[in-house]
Formats: sequence, C-alpha cells, structure tokens
Amino acid sequence: MTDQAPLDYDPLKVPTRPAATVMLIRDAERSGIEVFMMRRTAAAVFAASQYVFPGGKVDDADHAASIEPWCDGRTDQSSSGLLQVPKGGLSYWVAAIRECFEEAGVLLARPAQSSGVVSFSDPDVAERFSNHRNDMNAGRLELEELCRREDLRLITDAIGYVSHWITPVGPPRRFDARFFVALAPEAQEPLHDDNETVESLWVRPSEALDRFRQGSLAMFPPTAANLEFLADHSSAGSVLAAAVSHDLAPPARLPKVKANDDGKVVRTVLPTDPAYEQSPDYEVIVD
Repeated sequence: MTDQAPLDYDPLKVPTRPAATVMLIRDAERSGIEVFMMRRTAAAVFAASQYVFPGGKVDDADHAASIEPWCDGRTDQSSSGLLQVPKGGLSYWVAAIRECFEEAGVLLARPAQSSGVVSFSDPDVAERFSNHRNDMNAGRLELEELCRREDLRLITDAIGYVSHWITPVGPPRRFDARFFVALAPEAQEPLHDDNETVESLWVRPSEALDRFRQGSLAMFPPTAANLEFLADHSSAGSVLAAAVSHDLAPPARLPKVKANDDGKVVRTVLPTDPAYEQSPDYEVIVD
C-alpha cells in the first residue's frame, strides 16, 4: 500500500454495487461484426472520458418481482441459477435493457403480439418512444410502466451472458458488473444521450482494440477483454451462440490496481498477468 494520508473510508469495506452492461452487435457490411460504443463525458464521476458499452448500476426497480411477467424466456429463478446468486438474477437483464434504452435509445423489447423487436421506422412511433426515453432519464417513467403502456415484452431470452467482472479493491466506488450481448435491432438506431455520453460509434472489435493499444480509444481493461471475446467471432450469430452456450456462469474476474505515490492508478493487473499473485490485494487510490 502506498504511503498516503488517512482516508475518510476503509477500502476493504467499500461495497460492490451490482451493474449490468450490454454489447450491441451487428454484422458488418463486408465481413465480421461491429459493436456500438459510447464515450462518457469528462465530467462523469466514474469512467470519465472512457469508451464504454451501454450500462450502469442495477436499480431497485429492476429487482421488482412485478416486472418478471414482462420478461420473455427467463425467470428470476433461472437467471439467478445462471449467475450463481441466491435471487435477483433477472434484475441484471432488466437493468441492461433499461440502461440501453436510457443511454443509447435502443429498446430491447417486442410488441406482445409480435415476434419482432419493436420498430422505430415510423416517425410518429420514434418520437413517442423518444419521449418515453426522456421521461425515463428524468425519473418520470419506469420500465415496467413503459411495457404496460405500449404492451411490450422484454426480450430477455435474446440477450446472452458473457462475463463477470468485479472492480478492484482500493477505489471509493466498486461495481460487480455482468456483461451481456444482444443483436442490435435493425429498425432502431442507437445514439448517445449527450448527457452522460457525448460521442458514439460503430466499430469492429479488432479496430477498437488497436486504437486502445495506440492510446486513441480510452477504456477500462474489462471493456477491452470483452472486445477480445467479440474479436474471436466472425458473425453476430456466432457471438450469440457462444454467449448462450454457457452451462455454468463465467467465473468472476477481480483485477488489482497499482498506484503511484500520489495515489493515482498507473496500472491494472489482471488475473492472467504473471504479476497478479505477487501484487498487493489493494492500494490506496485517490480520485
């Protein structure tokens, strides 16, 4: 641990907040796949200026038992079993869908009487759902109520579970994050919200990784690791098949951080790094 002034918190007692992130993918025009990414505002408290996938913390409303009937193909029991948690597993899928709509304007839901994902190709429909998005971001509308108003079903059955990351001990904020993947709906165009996120792009995973290594696309190691998972696949169908083929939940990955004398993170040490076992369990991190 670095030699720092006393902190106003105990790094070992910082709770992990449940979070969910969804990678929207599509087949590229010529070959391979593309993934949707957004850059967070420089003013963000967490992950400032980082490129991320749509996502955020799991809210209390995401846990509501009353939302389960609006979810297709998954129950809380089956979802909790896959995530290896006692209960509340379905809330991660719900949170991924909610955050994707709030942050990127993409709603992973289908009309109750249809097998296809809701379409925003009609300008009037697009405007109506844009207003719903604004209301959700303002806290005036919950996802469950949106499903009720529009008679929608959440396509939880079409969202694959990919990985589980727990942010390092040391910083004052920690997240227990689950990463998911979903096919981007053809009749919906994702776009950053110009609030928490200020830029967005479709990019091939291999290109994003190259730009990350060159320093032109800032991102956290878990984001890069999930891009590596995507880069191993030549089609969206292959990605989704791999994501849903897990018989057991992917193991949780817990990186460690190394800090300089000023308490700033200089390196993240992954479990696959040879230096991982020799690294201290945590170092004091100063925001």
